[in-house]
Formats: sequence, C-alpha cells, structure tokens
Amino acid sequence: MDINFQGKRILITGAGQGIGKDLALRLSKYKAEVIALSKSDENLKKLISLDPKIKTVSVDLRDWEATKRAVQNVLPIDLLVNNAGVARLSPFLDATPEEFDLVFNVNVKAIMNVSQVVAKNMIERNVAGSIVNLSSQASQAALKNHAVYCSSKGAVDMLSKTMALELGAHNIRVNTVNPTVVMTEMGKLGWSDKDKAESMLSKIPLGRFAEVDEVVDAIVYLLSDRSSMINGVTLPVDGGFLAT
Repeated sequence: MDINFQGKRILITGAGQGIGKDLALRLSKYKAEVIALSKSDENLKKLISLDPKIKTVSVDLRDWEATKRAVQNVLPIDLLVNNAGVARLSPFLDATPEEFDLVFNVNVKAIMNVSQVVAKNMIERNVAGSIVNLSSQASQAALKNHAVYCSSKGAVDMLSKTMALELGAHNIRVNTVNPTVVMTEMGKLGWSDKDKAESMLSKIPLGRFAEVDEVVDAIVYLLSDRSSMINGVTLPVDGGFLAT
C-alpha cells in the first residue's frame, strides 16, 4: 500500500519514546512534516539526532494553559496523534486520588485539550483531517490492579466516539488504536517476568505481544486517506485478546 503524507503537518504527543518515537520517524520517512511533543527535552534531542527534519515541542500535558499555547504555536496541523499516556497500577482498594488525577489528566484531559485546539483550526481552514487517539485493550477488558488505567482508557474510547460524532460533519475523522502489551523498551522491561508474561500471553490467541511497528502500521493507516470512510472505531491490535 503506497502511503505518502507529503505536504501534511502531523502533531504527535508523547513522541519522545516508545510508540510515539517510532511513529514520528516513520511519518517523517513518509514525507510528513512531523511535530513531536514531549515533556522530556532529553528524549526530544535523541529523536532529532535520529531525524533532524522533525520539529519538537516541549511541554507538560498536565498543564492545560501551557499545552494550549504550545499547540496553538505550531498550527496549522493537518493530522493528530494523541499518543501520550501514563499508567499507575495499584489494587482498586489502594488507588489514590493523586494516581487518578495524574492518569486522567494525561490520558484523557490532554486529548480533549490538544484536539480542541487542532480541530477548531481545521474547521476554520475548512480542511479534512484525521485524529487518532491511543487507547488500549484495557479499555474493554478489566485487568487486575488496573482500575484507574482501565477507567482512563474506557474514557478515551467514549471521548473519541463522541468526537467522531460531532466532528464528522466537518470531515474530521476520529478513531482509536487499542493495543495489547507492546514490545517497547518499557514493555520489554515491564513484562520480563516469565510468570507475569505467561498469564497475559495465555489469553492472546496469537500467543505473543505486539511489536511497535504493528501498532505504528495501524495508526498510519487510520491517518491516511486509505481509511477515508472509517470514523469512530476502536481498532484492537491485540492478537485476538478481546475476542476470547
């Protein structure tokens, strides 16, 4: 499938590492003008060392006003990937308000903030657009010790569907990608325990975790014109986990 993003400005949040970093490099390879947003200057410098064409924005997504200004300063944006996310895992009975606020501020509230700025500008310019929000299989399947995280990703799914409903009239599509465990550097570290990994792998019909490229492929497809009639979907990249 020939996909080319020449002439498109694409903003990616959480682009300093993991899926976001690989996505930024891939989209730049596909001739997009990539704007990578992260709160880590160090990670952004590493990204630029790999591809100097990528532009960067450093801001903490928990800060509503600072984020709003930062995104406004890089407009216009044609395509948006809300990839940034955090996880704080604890048993339901031990979950704290601080954990709840952190996870929801980054995983949900920041999506609304960034998307509002970008979508309003798309509408003002009367251009079609695509927004992809990173969710998780945890949005649809309860996982032990993931009460706050699962709740945040469930909110991401429903926020995205509502965005798709309201923005569709302006020819702006909104979809989510919902991966299983992904073999990023963090994923490899977090799931290196054999017993822990086996408990999850036993529920995945394909019997393995997702590679980063497999998640990037799904995001790229939903950003592209090849998915021009796809709007409001949650796309699992989970090897069949949610089918069991």
